[in-house]
Amino acid sequence: MKLFRKKDKPPKDTNSVEFKRYVAAKLNGRSIRYILERSDNTDRVIGKGGFIAVTDGILSVICGEKTLFSAQVDTLEAWEFLSLEGVTLTGYDLTEGKERTVMAYYKYYRD
Repeated sequence: MKLFRKKDKPPKDTNSVEFKRYVAAKLNGRSIRYILERSDNTDRVIGKGGFIAVTDGILSVICGEKTLFSAQVDTLEAWEFLSLEGVTLTGYDLTEGKERTVMAYYKYYRD
């Protein structure tokens, strides 16, 4: 019996496919307060309210009925903010057909 069992640790190599899949599994089902897009060193709000979904190896940021960002999990760069209030996603967007960076801020739920 292990009383002080450690939580699942992410893989150490942040460029590996295993790490990218670990982060995608962690983000799956997260509710989002708002979504920003970063372009030319400026941020603009592109959506409010939504969620992150991972299906068939594709991570999608969905706002209402519209998919704002979707990318292959194996090629996606994702990292959480130091405050753990959101995530930055960078990758080739399948909906617009170009490289994009979006930031999604989580909804706050008290446990």
